[in-house]
Amino acid sequence: MHVGPGELFSLSCALVWAIAVILFKKSGESLSPFALNLFKNTLSLSLLVPTILVVSPALPPIPPLSIALAMLSGLLGIGLADTLYLSALNRIGAGRMAVAQTLYSPFVIALSAAFLGERLRLLQWSGAVLVLGGILLVTRARSAPEGETSGPALRAGVATASLSMLFMAIGIVMAKPQLEQHAFLWIVALRLLGGLAGMLVIVLAKRNLSALLAEYRGVRHWPQVLAGSVTGTYLSMMLWLAGYKYARASVSAVLNETAALFILVLAVIFLRERVGRVQIAGIALALSGVMLVVAG
Repeated sequence: MHVGPGELFSLSCALVWAIAVILFKKSGESLSPFALNLFKNTLSLSLLVPTILVVSPALPPIPPLSIALAMLSGLLGIGLADTLYLSALNRIGAGRMAVAQTLYSPFVIALSAAFLGERLRLLQWSGAVLVLGGILLVTRARSAPEGETSGPALRAGVATASLSMLFMAIGIVMAKPQLEQHAFLWIVALRLLGGLAGMLVIVLAKRNLSALLAEYRGVRHWPQVLAGSVTGTYLSMMLWLAGYKYARASVSAVLNETAALFILVLAVIFLRERVGRVQIAGIALALSGVMLVVAG
């Protein structure tokens, strides 16, 4: 496989995102998924604006339709997908989330074929089947170590994680043409703005601003929240989108799956999560599928 800037950005994103996931798992102990997502996106946009003013201050000529698509991409891929992701992370833990996350590349491959004209090969479809097999192997386990999520709660958590991957894939496939055709940092900012706008509409509709502020006042892990927000949204998002700008969407999606390896190792080291043989087998099966997609 050719390794160019896009591939390197995608691999770097996988490592940075894995670190952020561990930080978000700790952050989730004192913040709800919605509150955490709203905070991290707000902080990231506040960091991105001065970055744009320094790197790309001139207002680029972006057509209204492209602006709308970039913001809709953010609404689905950031506002909705990230909230579901953080909710699933709290439910099933970082180790199992690493397996559920491997659904992302089959979704991107299928959507890229349908909407971006990227060709699928037999090996890629075979790899997607193996990825799904890894998911089923973990979620259909009849028992789990004491204190871990199992049974209906586990299936609900994995269903939430799967939906987050679907919306994330839809958002990135929608954004890829905009990233290729227009100023990179401005499209990144528009995606963040779209995600934030959708979340703020929910806050106003529910009239729960005071409850949100109370949550923020009760945070016990601000260092993890801040570090996770910077690495998981500001830095990781730019690496992630840069990968899609300079490489095929299907290839970038597969390389992003290497985050599963990093998450699993970091979860064992820092979160003291127990990883059983079934989980290890599921990870191995899913990553074997990733390798077939790359080979295809």
